[in-house]
Amino acid sequence: MALLFKDVPFPAGQSVKIVWRVSGSTSLRLEGRGPAGATARLSSFERHSGSNWKRPGLEWGSEFLFPQAGCWDIHASGGKVSGDLWLMVK
Repeated sequence: MALLFKDVPFPAGQSVKIVWRVSGSTSLRLEGRGPAGATARLSSFERHSGSNWKRPGLEWGSEFLFPQAGCWDIHASGGKVSGDLWLMVK
């Protein structure tokens, strides 16, 4: 599950906060890929110890910077679970 802190489409060149909840894993890896193989910069990533966003699983906070407009895929994986979040950036 992902909680977005800006409306989509996200602005290119600005940091965007995304909070993640993942069940079934105690670790999380995030990778952002965009147009022509461009890479999103993960400028902040930390596990949260508490939250008022009550959802199953452990929680992590992240900030991504998308360098250009287009369709972006954030691939999240941890242990035996994985998923993709597709986003538009303008």
